Amino acid sequence: MKILVRALVVLGVLVLVAALVVVWTVRQPFPQVDGEVALPGLSAEVTVRRDAAGVPHIYADTSADLFAAQGYVHAQDRFWEMDVRRHTTAGRLSELFGEATLTEDRVIRTMGWRRVAEQELPLLDPRTRAYLDAYATGVNAWLAQHDDARERALEYVVLGLTGVTTEPEPWTALDSLAWLKAMAWDLRTNLPDELARSAAADTLPPERVAQLYPEYPFDRHPTIVEGTGDGPGPGPAVVPAGLGELGDALDAVPATIGAEGGGIGSNSWVIAGEHTASGRPLLANDPHLGSSLPSVWHQVGLHCRVVGEACPFDVTGFSFSGLPGVVIGHNDRIAWGFTNLGPDVMDLSLERVDDTTYERLGARVPLDTRVERIEVAGGEPVELTVRSTDAGPIVSDVLADGVAGPDGSNAVALRWTALEPGRTADSLFALNTARDWPQFREALRTFDVPGQNVVYADVDGNIGYQATGRVPIRASGDGRAPAPGWTGAHAWTGSIPYDAMPYVLNPPEGYVVTANNAVVDPAAYGTALTYDWSRGYRAQRIRDLLDTEIARGPVDVATMGRVQFDSRVAFADDLVPAVARVDDSPAADLLRGWDGTHGADSAPAAYAEAVWRHLLLRTFDDELTGDARPGGGDRWFEVVRALLTTPEDPFWDDVTTPARETRDDMLRAAVADANAELTERLGADPQSWRWGDLHRLELTHATLGTSGVAPIEWLFNRGPYPVGGTRDAVDATSWNAQVGYEVTAVPSMRMIVDLADPGASRWVDHTGVSGHAFHEHYADQTGTWSRGETLPMHDPTARHTLVLRR
Repeated sequence: MKILVRALVVLGVLVLVAALVVVWTVRQPFPQVDGEVALPGLSAEVTVRRDAAGVPHIYADTSADLFAAQGYVHAQDRFWEMDVRRHTTAGRLSELFGEATLTEDRVIRTMGWRRVAEQELPLLDPRTRAYLDAYATGVNAWLAQHDDARERALEYVVLGLTGVTTEPEPWTALDSLAWLKAMAWDLRTNLPDELARSAAADTLPPERVAQLYPEYPFDRHPTIVEGTGDGPGPGPAVVPAGLGELGDALDAVPATIGAEGGGIGSNSWVIAGEHTASGRPLLANDPHLGSSLPSVWHQVGLHCRVVGEACPFDVTGFSFSGLPGVVIGHNDRIAWGFTNLGPDVMDLSLERVDDTTYERLGARVPLDTRVERIEVAGGEPVELTVRSTDAGPIVSDVLADGVAGPDGSNAVALRWTALEPGRTADSLFALNTARDWPQFREALRTFDVPGQNVVYADVDGNIGYQATGRVPIRASGDGRAPAPGWTGAHAWTGSIPYDAMPYVLNPPEGYVVTANNAVVDPAAYGTALTYDWSRGYRAQRIRDLLDTEIARGPVDVATMGRVQFDSRVAFADDLVPAVARVDDSPAADLLRGWDGTHGADSAPAAYAEAVWRHLLLRTFDDELTGDARPGGGDRWFEVVRALLTTPEDPFWDDVTTPARETRDDMLRAAVADANAELTERLGADPQSWRWGDLHRLELTHATLGTSGVAPIEWLFNRGPYPVGGTRDAVDATSWNAQVGYEVTAVPSMRMIVDLADPGASRWVDHTGVSGHAFHEHYADQTGTWSRGETLPMHDPTARHTLVLRR
């Protein structure tokens, strides 16, 4: 017995020691948030005050000190994320993760993101370059003080267990600048639609492919800028088949801020003071991006103690770790928000190439060729030959077997505005310091990529909107489908002048709404920005809600928050009556009187979305493959809305059966499938079904969260959380019908700015400010976010104060 007791004591001590070692290892990289620390290179001390959510507000006397401190703080909270981001943009992920990321590296090296950033660096305003360099100084000061992997991030310790050790290189201005390419890639607009059209053309004739891409419903849903026209709409796109494998390769590029399976977008709107309780404008923004842990955003305040020429910043908002400044937010004079404009800025060019040349206008032109060397952890280096034409790099070279396209084409090149040097970084800093509408518009002049809708409000009561981005003009065609490059017929001849891009100041209705809907009718504008807009369901819902709230009385911050969290989808008005005609299942009563809202505890929402999912699968998956299959969303609302009026349309027929099915057959089958699935998953009583039991958000670590190793995933992932909303509701928690109901994209943050009283402004992230697993601010905002609540954007109390000294 004594021996047993002693053994148990020894075992208990060993377990305790092991637990203490784990706790110590986990806590090692947590940031110092109180006291003093040295930051060499400062001209004077800088103060970092963190509020109850851990959000840092930085106070300095010069711009250089301010951005050096931001670099230090970003590294404190998110250095692993920053390091992975620069490996991503340089096509060097395989140095960390081995052969598993070779495809990603090949595609990114082929496009040459970092090479383009190298060309951009000398084009920047000297002040921008100074800000980037100051930021790098702060990051490198933190790196010098944390020279052990255990002090930097738990991820480095876990990576070391696999035999991969890495010594982070010093941070540079180029590392920050290259991140803008990743942002542009995830917001690359209609390239996935081009590839999906090609996949559809593999199995369908052109007229049926066109059915899957209905025009924007200008008669029912709004444009951002008013304007009507009587010009012709787009003709049918001539779509080449056989590019599905290329789409798979491009999809391998890791989604940095986007979402697998679609669903990215955003809402923003601004209301004039004539309609608000404060008498000044209110501005709301909630970008819909891929969910990751940590969130893509890092909340921060950057405050010059005296705002002037030497230090012109007093800005609070959402930043990207690795990039100085604020991307979305407000300063002491103006506020702004972004949604994706979605212009067509990418073209796939079908090419006829041999080993050294490509064809142009009947002649052979030498290919531009370079060799890239990719280092691979645990393996031998890989050499990649990159070939380029005047239409861009040949992205099909990443495929083992190449491509065989129409008319003798054997390669595909990518032309993209982000692969041409630009000055978007200049634009961000100018936006941070803009004081009025003219300065705001001028700041956006160099916002080349990605094209964005930018809403505006200022303390003088003005509201407005500006479309940004370098949008190409084509010699012919509209860019909706890959086109032969050898003819030169579809070459780019220039870009739309910035002064000709749509904008509006103080519109008569007293508000501006953007939700990835059409900016303006192309027939009125004269030039098509794109034809692949979101179809306007969210925009129309926001306008309807604002009209109702304005009619009730003055709008306040709380009203704006309720609109952001609205979960009704108008397509329910079309789907529910169609289902009701054929539904005699036990769940039929759920949809009677349902208002279309998608609360997490809603039984009708669970049933309606299950029917919708199975209707999509039943109706389209028999004839479509790959990317052409429906993921859901408002384009598919429009497709099915039209089909519901044509019960004999061929799409209703299941080509895998000998019978010829009609609309009602497919509706009955979808009802049966939905009932069977929900009964199995949620029980036999329809009243007990809950949307949030299907529609769950798993906060997945961006790099190690899908390792397949359960203990590692336990360390870094959080959730799942039941959430409300759905794809193309205002509360746009997206999901992919091909996969299931799990959340793929979210309102990544929510922000409401009161121009009368910045102290009344509100915000929330969908995770937290920290990138360190088990830190108190790793996912502490998720519960607040999921309930549709927000936090003070300016908390007057500081929970922690850190002084940075030179």
